[in-house]
Amino acid sequence: MGKIHAVITGISGYVPKYVMTNEEISQIVDTSDEWIMTRIGIKERRILKKEEGSGVGYMAAKAVEDLIRKTNLDPKEVEAVIFATSTPDYIMPNAAAMAAHRAGMTNAFCFDLSAACSGFIYALEVANAYIVSGKYKKIMVLAGDVLSVITNYTDRNTCPIFGDGCGAALLEATGEEIGIMDSIMRTDGNSLQYLNMIGGGSVNPASHETVDKNQHTIWQDGKVVYKHAVSNMSDTCVELMQRNNLTKENLDWVVPHQANRRIIDAVASRMGVSSDKVMINIEKYGNTSAGTIPLCLWDWEPLLYKGANIILTAFGAGFTWGATYLKWGYDPK
Repeated sequence: MGKIHAVITGISGYVPKYVMTNEEISQIVDTSDEWIMTRIGIKERRILKKEEGSGVGYMAAKAVEDLIRKTNLDPKEVEAVIFATSTPDYIMPNAAAMAAHRAGMTNAFCFDLSAACSGFIYALEVANAYIVSGKYKKIMVLAGDVLSVITNYTDRNTCPIFGDGCGAALLEATGEEIGIMDSIMRTDGNSLQYLNMIGGGSVNPASHETVDKNQHTIWQDGKVVYKHAVSNMSDTCVELMQRNNLTKENLDWVVPHQANRRIIDAVASRMGVSSDKVMINIEKYGNTSAGTIPLCLWDWEPLLYKGANIILTAFGAGFTWGATYLKWGYDPK
């Protein structure tokens, strides 16, 4: 094998059974289907109910089980499991360990990665480094969240946005010119005041006061987040296109984080890419944080083909953001 690349050889996902519609949201807060669709672009989202299962590890194990079935993978061949999530089952042990055990990936070393909505592309960056170095040949990347447990359902500005879901991607080593080709990852840690959940950590451990103040739920300054998301996602995508000789003609797909339909449209416009090349499923799943990109790839998998030029891009709390250029690894089954 010559130059090693890390290639996605299988993609899967899982979303809960319960569908929360805009009509249901409008019974909780002062909003409407028209308001949500116009400003966010979400029609419905999935919510994990306790009668179905508990924790992001439950959804991850379901996604991996489907991926094992699709790829005929022996789970004991997986050497590492990286789980991008902001809502682990527990503070400790890590969610990756729990999901790996459930799915039979008992020979893997496992750890969680916290980068909010950018988690999937950050995890791909780490997995790529392990594989390109020659250290490992098969890595499972999990990405998803149970955002319903940290959503403030009295806040009309945020509660329509979030849903639950988890994706799984198998990465393997290859000598072919496919897989992850390039990436740009960025962080601005001077942003706590704009997008946060400040309760529950070592600065503000759980107490009656933090619960009473709703500090265990997501809060954001929507206008600031929108501005930074559009500029940072589009800037990294354009830079990635320029240094890899990608144009609107030879770029097959853009897969943006599904945070807000207006953000998605603005990023595509700045990239000069037509809407028919942008993967979108926000209308049925909402924002599942780290889960949105793998869930998009899972939904659109039948339209992908080996060698397709794809850019993944995301923006999240931190602020974290970036873009990954990859050549898809296989034809539709």
